[in-house]
Amino acid sequence: MPHFELRPFARHGLITAVLCCLIALALTLSKNGAWDVQLAYSLGIGLCSWLVIELGRHWLRGPGDIPWPMGWRGIALIVCGISVGFVLGTALGDAYSGTATGLLRGHDAVPSLLITVAASVAISFFFYSRGRAAYLQAHMAQAQRDATEARLKLLEAQLEPHMMFNTLANLRVLIATDPPRAQAMLDHLIAYLRATLGGARTTVHPLADEFARLADYLEIMAVRMGPRLTFSLDLPEALQGTPVPPLLLQPLVENAIRHGLEPQVNGGHIQVRASTLPGPAGALLALEVVDTGVGLAQPPAAPADGPASHFGLAQVRERLATLYGPQGTLELIAVTAGGTSARVTFPLNFPAA
Repeated sequence: MPHFELRPFARHGLITAVLCCLIALALTLSKNGAWDVQLAYSLGIGLCSWLVIELGRHWLRGPGDIPWPMGWRGIALIVCGISVGFVLGTALGDAYSGTATGLLRGHDAVPSLLITVAASVAISFFFYSRGRAAYLQAHMAQAQRDATEARLKLLEAQLEPHMMFNTLANLRVLIATDPPRAQAMLDHLIAYLRATLGGARTTVHPLADEFARLADYLEIMAVRMGPRLTFSLDLPEALQGTPVPPLLLQPLVENAIRHGLEPQVNGGHIQVRASTLPGPAGALLALEVVDTGVGLAQPPAAPADGPASHFGLAQVRERLATLYGPQGTLELIAVTAGGTSARVTFPLNFPAA
């Protein structure tokens, strides 16, 4: 049997009791008897019918969160609830009023039965509609979450081979020109892959893990570029556990190296830092990759790369839009002293998928 929830049960009972009070009031105003007697019959019949239908609905409901038994079982449940409620409720009303004839005898039986049928069917349909709407809404939300997670995993799956192809191409060059450095790069690559593949795939992970993975990547690139590449990582302790999408910063660093530092003979420095910013709806997490390269005004040094040269930036923007909507942004800002700052911002406490 599905888990019984007390709050919806009590809410349905209260709605039924209010409807019974309105029916008793209408009968009293139409001069069918005293208010208290009409209320006793109305509450007795209405609450007994509701109790049978509500408990039966919970017992007979379908698998998962389907809120109502389907097919003939649902119709039989309403008929059973009306019958039991009319008999027991009338008996309770008779006991309160002290009437020997009651509603089961005489000219009052048919109208009272019709009122019971109409009220029971109406309120059952009302509860069914509300439950079905909540059921469909919950499944739509779950489907959206599943689609978002699948999309994010697809984007990450596309991004990881892109990084691997670039690294292996660099490794191939070093094997022919500088075997010791090629060996060092291979060692760092193995460490990077072990860290990447060792954990389970999730749509988010702690920012500290993102920085650790980024440090491995920068070590790989430092082997290839030698003294032309220096870097620093600045992660405040308070932000280490902040959830972020995996491989969010690596494409920004790769873009800074390829289009910022490599065109310069002397290379340059890359700083990666995390901080918080005030936002209109709460604090924002700001992740910045700042390089001392040629800047935004300089065209890319390798136009032969074509559209693939900015593949990582497009992936970062798409993943931010999927996870955070318009609240996730990526900006490329020219640094006054030369170079470029790539800054990602999104809500600090956003419940990412």
